[in-house]
Amino acid sequence: MSPATHTKSSMYCDHEYRHARVHFDEHLGAAFLYMTPEPRPCYTPTLLEDIRAFHDVVAKNVRSELDQHGYSRTRYTVVASGIPGIYNLGGDLGLFAEMIRARDRGGLLNYATGCIHVAHQASTSLDLPLTTIALVQGNAQGGGFEAALACNVVIAERGTQMGFPEVLFNLFPGMGAYSFLSQRINPALAERLILSGKLYPAEELYEMGVVDYLAEPGKGREKLKDYIHESDRRPHSRALIRHTRTKYNRVPYEELLDITELWVDSALQLTERELKTMQRLVRAQNRRGMQSPAPAVPLVHAV
Repeated sequence: MSPATHTKSSMYCDHEYRHARVHFDEHLGAAFLYMTPEPRPCYTPTLLEDIRAFHDVVAKNVRSELDQHGYSRTRYTVVASGIPGIYNLGGDLGLFAEMIRARDRGGLLNYATGCIHVAHQASTSLDLPLTTIALVQGNAQGGGFEAALACNVVIAERGTQMGFPEVLFNLFPGMGAYSFLSQRINPALAERLILSGKLYPAEELYEMGVVDYLAEPGKGREKLKDYIHESDRRPHSRALIRHTRTKYNRVPYEELLDITELWVDSALQLTERELKTMQRLVRAQNRRGMQSPAPAVPLVHAV
């Protein structure tokens, strides 16, 4: 079903979600964004625009409710995938190769800053009394893994795999990987994970401390509900932890921007051989996208 056929509330009239669908679960107090990018399951510029709009409307609604009532119905945001078996396979490598060959530094930087903007928003809970959650029910690679790590909480199903393939084409994940990983594990281990280029099972990442909660295959939504219900029983302690983390252990936006600019300059130095490796990964992403069945996700409701 096309997003255009959805019944929209007035709160969504200012944005047409094209590579994502959103849903509010009033019982859980959670605003969901399901990623549905095309033609590849990656962070397309359109998906980034959709995520930014989602953050904006959530922030607007939460602030409005806090001003009017002193509390908000929305206590959580959840980023999940509407593509079975895949969370997100990372940056738009086809676009990267095109801009690198064109020596388009401005275009690369614009894309990269769009990525770190939404990641920084997630990592700081939109500077609101919210908990941001990544619900990983399929493989997350490169920027997909980075985006999950930016959230306050990572819930992953057993059997899913996550990692950074960027070293395969002589680049590094430059949109928050090192910064967000180093908040969860020691920097030496973070470097080892990034430089390996390997995909790690969710179970191993849980033991490392990278994943917060493990769910059985197909049971991610149930684990999410359990987490929210447990959190709601201890709202004050959770709020204190969230406040402490976002105020005293936040990744500065300037740090993300500095690293991203290094990533852009490094990307522009890639050789044609390395760009061909990147293109092979693009073809693999295309195959994954074509093999995935059509997403089945909820219709749009008001946040």
